Amino acid sequence: MRLLLALTVVMSMVGCMTVNRSGGPQRDVRDENQVSFKNDSAPRKRLMILPFLDSSEKRPQSVRDRARTAFIADLNRSGELIALDSRELNLDLTKMMDPAGGYKLAEVAKAANALGVNAVLEGRVLDVRVKRSADNVGVVRQLTTGFEVVAQVRVVTARGGQEIFNTIKTVTLKDQGVRVGERVESDKFLQNNPDMIEVIVKDAFLDFSPQVLTALEKISWEGRIAAIQGDRIYLNVGKISGLEMGDLLKVIEEGDDIYDPESGTHIGRAPGRLKGTLEVISYFGTDGAIAIIHSGSGFKENDRIELY
Repeated sequence: MRLLLALTVVMSMVGCMTVNRSGGPQRDVRDENQVSFKNDSAPRKRLMILPFLDSSEKRPQSVRDRARTAFIADLNRSGELIALDSRELNLDLTKMMDPAGGYKLAEVAKAANALGVNAVLEGRVLDVRVKRSADNVGVVRQLTTGFEVVAQVRVVTARGGQEIFNTIKTVTLKDQGVRVGERVESDKFLQNNPDMIEVIVKDAFLDFSPQVLTALEKISWEGRIAAIQGDRIYLNVGKISGLEMGDLLKVIEEGDDIYDPESGTHIGRAPGRLKGTLEVISYFGTDGAIAIIHSGSGFKENDRIELY
């Protein structure tokens, strides 16, 4: 419904003279891959959204930028996570691009983990096309228009860079109507109507929101010790992230990376040693918390924290 309303506005803007005879445009979405896992007790996780990529250099960057802005807003509206624009974290991505124009997600994930992010999302526009057909004769001709967007979203965990979501989505909108005395040319249609591209690309990514939320339920929530001053321990997560007064948190030492001795492939990170527990006593800053030691000792900055 969101796309149909937006499409109606855009079609009126570009002067499209279609008379609908079939009850409105028909929209079809094809998905691949979805994993379901639920943990309602965990605080909100932090998801960093990287600048969207596009397989074509012909489409303006503003199309994917606006789609990403709408996508971040939609995820945050859910209240289930904190979606962050990578620019908010001052992360230099220019050194984390591969020759093919994509992200080196393993490197991005490692940097994001150090900033207290739980997962990283990459979005890519693979194709945008329009298919139009009409009767070849007559002044008044039956017209069928199909708008199709192919988009891909990948999500990896910040700790370890494990891929937890990778889906290619094809969103199709078909509209049948009558067009009077107009040549049917599909090759230049999208070039001449950039507003149309923006609407359908943005809607395609918004369709990923529920699946991304589900995918993030696979990973556990965690935060970091940001600073230690006397008996006060400052955490990089707080009220916005969902911590409450009196919460007990486990402090876990960062484990070592484990590699396959034959291939050299990174297998994962070994579980770290449990150092003790903290108790949340107050908040500070935009989204930070202050804790005191409940048990244990030897806590250091950047130690990982989890719910007890």
